[in-house]
Amino acid sequence: MAVTVSTFLFKLLGRLERAAAYAQGKGYGATTVAREVTLLRKLLCMTPSLAVDVGGNVGNYTAELRRRNPALEIHTFEPSETNLTRLAERFRGDERITLVPLALSDRAGSATLYSNELGSGLASLTQRRLAHFDIAFNSKETIKTVRFEDYWREQLQSRPLDMVKIDIEGHELAALKGFGAALDLTRVVQFEFGGCNIDTRTYFQDFWYFFQDRGFDIYRVAPLGAQRISRYRESDEYFLTTNFIAVNGRQKTVPA
Repeated sequence: MAVTVSTFLFKLLGRLERAAAYAQGKGYGATTVAREVTLLRKLLCMTPSLAVDVGGNVGNYTAELRRRNPALEIHTFEPSETNLTRLAERFRGDERITLVPLALSDRAGSATLYSNELGSGLASLTQRRLAHFDIAFNSKETIKTVRFEDYWREQLQSRPLDMVKIDIEGHELAALKGFGAALDLTRVVQFEFGGCNIDTRTYFQDFWYFFQDRGFDIYRVAPLGAQRISRYRESDEYFLTTNFIAVNGRQKTVPA
């Protein structure tokens, strides 16, 4: 009887723990594109003119940006040939969307894109270990990588960036390191954090200090809004899909 009662209590406490975490935005970020864009616009406090979508996949985020901002210029990075074909079809005729067939990193060159299947939203530059989900990461594709700072200087003429979204399955920090001087002229950055960071051995602490050193405030996307994280805590290391928004305190914005 005691074992049965204790098992029930542990299950109950586990459910309460997950519910409390979810309310704080921990694990909230799997299917919340519309919510993410809403909070991104709210924290931006201005009408955006230039946005970058890093890890475009099949274009859901780019499509939401377009729906909210008919005149917005968007540069969407996606290295998978399968998804590039889908993106080209989806945004055919939209001259303000530029599809970039590259992956962002902290260095230019070539790399292997691993996934469970071509075009998968799980695709990563790391061969993830997902046997515990019965997922084999055996599909491979050779792709090209670029530092965003180089693209920014050559293709965007070093213009200020209003909105940047990065969702590249555990390699967000490497991509951010490749922004160089472009980050100083970036107003808001949304990035994803979750189980893929276990495979790449990157932690929220890495992002926290990266942005803090550059004058950004960090918010977690939560059901009730954007929760500002005023200081780093080890409890922030939550490896279920969670989205964060970093706001550049050095970039003054004009209310829309």
